Amino acid sequence: MSNPAQRPVLGIDIGGSGIKGAPVDLATGEFAADRLRIDTPKKSTPKHVAKVVVEIVQHFADQIADGPVGVTVPAVVIDGVTRSAANIDKSWIGAHARDIFAEALGREVVLVNDADAAGLAEVQYGAARGNPGKVLLTTLGTGIGTALIYKGVLVPNTELGHIEVDGHDAETKASSGVKDKEGLSYKEWVPRLQRYYEMLEFLTWPDLFVVGGGVSKDSAKFLPLLKINAPIIPAKLLNKAGIIGAAYLAADPDQAAARAGTDPAHAGTAD
Repeated sequence: MSNPAQRPVLGIDIGGSGIKGAPVDLATGEFAADRLRIDTPKKSTPKHVAKVVVEIVQHFADQIADGPVGVTVPAVVIDGVTRSAANIDKSWIGAHARDIFAEALGREVVLVNDADAAGLAEVQYGAARGNPGKVLLTTLGTGIGTALIYKGVLVPNTELGHIEVDGHDAETKASSGVKDKEGLSYKEWVPRLQRYYEMLEFLTWPDLFVVGGGVSKDSAKFLPLLKINAPIIPAKLLNKAGIIGAAYLAADPDQAAARAGTDPAHAGTAD
């Protein structure tokens, strides 16, 4: 593309087992090249992960815009600092991860929670596209991630997978990871999901639930059995959502800061 503003933006999704990246055409939300996946280092500290991020950026360097790179992490992110660590090394807690990545890359980085990135992607390009109200994405996996978007604006770091339901942290009873660990059938799992989603609805009253995570490919086996007020539908972008959402936020750092409710002086940060 001759116009740099039209060049794809790179999104990178850091997971417990793999780090994936791809340039994204933000006009369509589609990948502009095949995704590159590299195993997450066994010692998954921020600095070790940053080396993999550098490798992915270098791989796509000739295809992407010169601006910020979007990076998701399975952690709460506040002003570029990771405040938690899910399925990654505990050294992420309190780490200035955005600065570590930016220094390694020599360019700005927009850092965002992985579920938040997926939620924005579903609103902009996926299952919730065109919904004018309040959308709540849940990702059912090893745990439960959530993203709350109201009129296209992200409410960051909601962590609603940890609400207390019947005396338990919700994800310890209702995640698909627990379903698999305990060998539950879909019929046996549905009552747990029902209690979780009815409590989630009572607390947030969304206009639409979007359900992501690997188990969403089998959504026909459990979503129709849930009895709640809001429509509940499967995610569309699946494992592409994190990359697409990260790239979407990276395209305009000022917008990313505004959407995350941060100080615009910290452009390049998405919480």
